[in-house]
Amino acid sequence: MTSWVVYRMTLHRGVTGGNVVCEQGEWDEIEAARPGFHSLVRAGIATEQEAEKLARGTAGDGFRGSNGKKPLKPELRPAVPPAS
Repeated sequence: MTSWVVYRMTLHRGVTGGNVVCEQGEWDEIEAARPGFHSLVRAGIATEQEAEKLARGTAGDGFRGSNGKKPLKPELRPAVPPAS
């Protein structure tokens, strides 16, 4: 059975990139080539779908809010004016 891994990619000059999903065997090769260069988020994930959700940061998110409507993405929410 295949297990999945989520890791945070390190880019040029140590800049942190996004999360990446791969199979455990691929992670083992990546880590062997450059030990400690990328940061492991979680290993041993049962399904690719679960790993993708974790990588996107939606693993624990509910589909609908308490009002029954799908929540807006932060960039689509209306701006709240500062309190004066």
